Amino acid sequence: MEAKIIRTEEQYTAYLDEVQALISESPTLNSEKSERLELLTVLLESYENSKYPVESPDPIDAILFRMNEKGLKQADLIPYFGTSSRVSEVLNRKRPLTVQMIRALTIGLGISAETLVGASLTAPPNNKKSVDWSKFPIKEMSRRGWISKAGKIAKNNIEDLVKGFISDAGLEFGAASFRKTFYGEAETPTSRYALYAWLARVIQKAREKKSSTSKFNPDDLSSSYLKELAQLSRFDTGPLLAIEQLEKTGIVVIIEPALKGTLLDGAALKDADGTPIIGLTLRYDRLDHFWFTLLHEIAHIWKHVDGNEAFLDDLDSSSEDRKEAEANRLATEAFIPRVQWRRSDAYTAPSKDSIERFAKDLKIHPALVAGRLRKESGNYSLFSDMLGQNQVRQLFPSSQECEA
Repeated sequence: MEAKIIRTEEQYTAYLDEVQALISESPTLNSEKSERLELLTVLLESYENSKYPVESPDPIDAILFRMNEKGLKQADLIPYFGTSSRVSEVLNRKRPLTVQMIRALTIGLGISAETLVGASLTAPPNNKKSVDWSKFPIKEMSRRGWISKAGKIAKNNIEDLVKGFISDAGLEFGAASFRKTFYGEAETPTSRYALYAWLARVIQKAREKKSSTSKFNPDDLSSSYLKELAQLSRFDTGPLLAIEQLEKTGIVVIIEPALKGTLLDGAALKDADGTPIIGLTLRYDRLDHFWFTLLHEIAHIWKHVDGNEAFLDDLDSSSEDRKEAEANRLATEAFIPRVQWRRSDAYTAPSKDSIERFAKDLKIHPALVAGRLRKESGNYSLFSDMLGQNQVRQLFPSSQECEA
């Protein structure tokens, strides 16, 4: 039965019974029942919020209350947080909840996402005093030429420089909060300010390039578009060709090495005027990593980025977030469709020859096949000589200057 907006108590009760039945079945992620469960949960919460509005409890208090209610210890929360240290840090308010933690707690402990968002990484500082300007990596920003040399400038003037830098990128503090909401796995409590500084730099550089890009039309993006880009990987200058093609589509691509202390591969966002921006750090100088990161971020632009969202990705980190999973799937399928993969000699009898033959059939670089084999097997010593090591940064000299 098609789910509809709840308008009556009878409809509310019926959906509530269906949700309870679905939860008892423990549907697998991304299954039809899981999708149904998520949709009904949203409808129920919307109805409850409008019908029975209540003041939202403190997120950490809500977790502690549910732990007490169920007789849980901190160790019992490890499956939701990942490690015992993360459990301790979150409960002691030293670490924000991530999107993945919120999802796990919502499903596993039945705490509404709306309640938990108050403690999430997406919650901005709630007053001006919460912004500690000294935490920005001022010396590195100065060394890279992003702001004036900071050595002999008074402390309050340095603060003004950083404020101006952030404001120029459109990340100024409206109601004292950063105006971009972070998604992805790259943010930690210690890296947040560095990531905003990096993001501001990417936005500023993107604005300088906009005049050379075409107007963006969302309808241009599709699975076929991703596949055509993937096939550019077979050329020696493929990364440059891909960026040229993206800019013809109206997507600005910026290469900017990550700031120290951040584990960042790429980012996807839109500027205030709606221009899509992809930022790449070239964290690993390998063809397989460049291409997967690029298509992962394009998938975010196509499917997920809207308004003030910014996806900042550490692709070494595993994620259960649906949007990250979808971006991974779209990128993977663009290079190597799953049906062809499972039937290929490269999968059943991997060797240098079978990898190269399969890559030739798909019109992609062998590094992408080798990279998939390594990731799926978990054996990162395999075919390391086929990954296109040291073949990316040489195409972007400015990226090497930043790291010098």
